Amino acid sequence: MRYVLIGNSAGGIAAIEAIRECDKKGEITVISDEPRIFVRGKPHINYSRPLISYLLGEKVTLDKMPYRGEDFYKDNRVELILNRKATKLNLKKKEVVLAGDRKLPFDKLLIAAGGMPVIPEIKGLNSGGVFTFTRLADARNIKNYIRTNKVKEAVVVGGGLIGLKATEALMELKIKVVIVELADRVLSATFDKKASSIIENALGRKGCELITNNTVVEIKGKNKRAEGVILKDGKKISASLVIVAVGVRPNIELVKNTPIKTNKGILVDAFLQTNIKDIYAAGDCCEAEDLLLEMKRPIAIWPAAVRQGKIAGFNMAGARKEYPGSFAMNSVELCGIPTISVGETYPEGKGYQVLECFDQKNSVYKKIVLKNNKVVGAIFVSDIERAGIYTGLIKDKVDAASFKEHLLKEDFGLISLPKEYRKHLVAGEVAVI
Repeated sequence: MRYVLIGNSAGGIAAIEAIRECDKKGEITVISDEPRIFVRGKPHINYSRPLISYLLGEKVTLDKMPYRGEDFYKDNRVELILNRKATKLNLKKKEVVLAGDRKLPFDKLLIAAGGMPVIPEIKGLNSGGVFTFTRLADARNIKNYIRTNKVKEAVVVGGGLIGLKATEALMELKIKVVIVELADRVLSATFDKKASSIIENALGRKGCELITNNTVVEIKGKNKRAEGVILKDGKKISASLVIVAVGVRPNIELVKNTPIKTNKGILVDAFLQTNIKDIYAAGDCCEAEDLLLEMKRPIAIWPAAVRQGKIAGFNMAGARKEYPGSFAMNSVELCGIPTISVGETYPEGKGYQVLECFDQKNSVYKKIVLKNNKVVGAIFVSDIERAGIYTGLIKDKVDAASFKEHLLKEDFGLISLPKEYRKHLVAGEVAVI
């Protein structure tokens, strides 16, 4: 059996492990357009993508980035093709065509190509000193640019998670940052106004300026290097570094003009297979089942990519396993404040009940969203100690009618849950997503 995997990150690596659990002899080839990096003579051939902001901010070193060693590929007998892009699929011949026209035949194919940064229409976007921030190479290039050009001021376009992590890293390097966000607050996709206000206040205390309800329309430069930006309202901001972080979209470039069905991402069934037999997709590039919304949509989070890659790998190797679905979930520390947002955090429409506890002075916020007596979303800022319990309630769709008045009490814990549900937890019978 010839397995070809496009992508060497969370989904691809999880698929390798699953395939080898079932098939010790089949040929596995992994293709990645990212290069091999050498640190003190030692090669690093994968990395934990959530750590790139910590690398830029000098909280971790490059040698701490990999999460599988080079021996992983040797031990699993994987042919690893790096720094080469898959450019075309020939579905009739079951071949992947690489840049340079090398053709790789496959029996089973996994597309785990990840996401691509959304690039807005901004005049002067090709100026030097303008970067996106989704890959290890971005962090290294930004760091080199800062060092070479002695950057003191930066503009971050976008106040989502990527933009805030980039901001945090730049502030660690003593760079003055201005965030420009089109929405009325930071983290508008996952936080409500109260949660966002805590992070905004923390950013302000650290010297970061936030401009909302506005956007960058032009990057001004000299000698092809950025010197500042012009906002939609005409305001000018000086900056020799601009990071564009307005969002990420599924990377579906490879399947365009093929019979493989897509929406925003590559559409897959319950077994992570596309509409074309023997071709699977996993991770940020695909649309799989959202457990809460009961629809297919991209969920670009690391745990979902790992789970999808694992299940896709099992199915490619002949073990019939269904993907139970997942839901939006982010756990991240911002400005030293731990936060978790999960599920439906900003409900619109009828039938919802919202429980809140807001201590602005101490930057503590808890919010539970229920629908038909079932927890469907939660936000925790600063106090995240029991967040795992709430996530389990969401995942397992537990009826909370008998204990919902206890959900925000200080002593809420496992003992507050129904006896039968506690038994499932102790027995390990509750599905992990």
